[in-house]
Amino acid sequence: MTEERYKQAAAGAWIGIAGNLALALLKGVTGYMANSKALMADAFHSASDVVGSVAVLVGLRAAKKPPDEDHPYGHGKAEPIAAIVLSVLLLVVGVEIGISAVKSIYGGVHEPPEGFALTVLILSIIVKEAMFQYKFRLGKKLASQALIANAWEHRSDVYSSIAAFIGVGGAMLGSYFGIAYLYYLDPIAGLVVAVMVLRMGYRLLMDSVHSTMDHVLHQEDAADLLETVQRIKGVIAVDQLRAREHGHYVIVDVKISVNPRISIQEGHDIAKIVKLTLMKRFLHVSDVFVHVNPYDAGYPYKSTDSEPDDMPTLLH
Repeated sequence: MTEERYKQAAAGAWIGIAGNLALALLKGVTGYMANSKALMADAFHSASDVVGSVAVLVGLRAAKKPPDEDHPYGHGKAEPIAAIVLSVLLLVVGVEIGISAVKSIYGGVHEPPEGFALTVLILSIIVKEAMFQYKFRLGKKLASQALIANAWEHRSDVYSSIAAFIGVGGAMLGSYFGIAYLYYLDPIAGLVVAVMVLRMGYRLLMDSVHSTMDHVLHQEDAADLLETVQRIKGVIAVDQLRAREHGHYVIVDVKISVNPRISIQEGHDIAKIVKLTLMKRFLHVSDVFVHVNPYDAGYPYKSTDSEPDDMPTLLH
């Protein structure tokens, strides 16, 4: 992770911590004073965002560390691991919110929330949507899975605030029209928030687990890499190209064919150009391993199962 990338990503994480902490306190105090189960559930949702943003920050700091003897490919996977922590946290919070909402429904609701709860929910929707747009674009720009996961957590908080707004508003309408059954819309909205949190946590968990595993980019995603190598002077053919994701960056393994009559030094120079070109043009490519083969026009599809004696060498 470059210093500039770390600074931008860390700034996004700190903005998330400050914003979520302020919203969690505001919604928690307001929910308690307004006697709103939905707003209290939404407050816990925002509180989970605070811990999630801290997990992202820890992951970013770990990913910043340079490669070492134990981690020759760097610490890029720290980010998706941080995203997994966030996802598990969401699942736990979702279960807790759901249990609390169910208890309220069975216990009975005898009065609606206070009207000022709606003002706080409107403010929450506006702030959280702004935070989602900021972090999602920053995560895409920096190719940070942890930031993107944290951004979607902000979006889920928008939806939960909308659900809480409907629940609180419906309960208040029940009081206005004298329909006591509408009071239950408030804890029901809290239950809806819990389901939304669980759904988002599960989806992010699956995506994050997928990102921690080395997997090859699809053919269409690696097409630009292949075309770039084919255009480099001295490369006659690209025998194989595999680009595998390693955390927030990509490692490329490529086999190229060159003129068999050139020197080893010339072949090495071509391989070096291939590596530098890919890393310069594609910022998400952190390393390139190039294997140089002599181009054989007579056997373009020769089998790798052929016996060693079938191919002449300097020793025969």
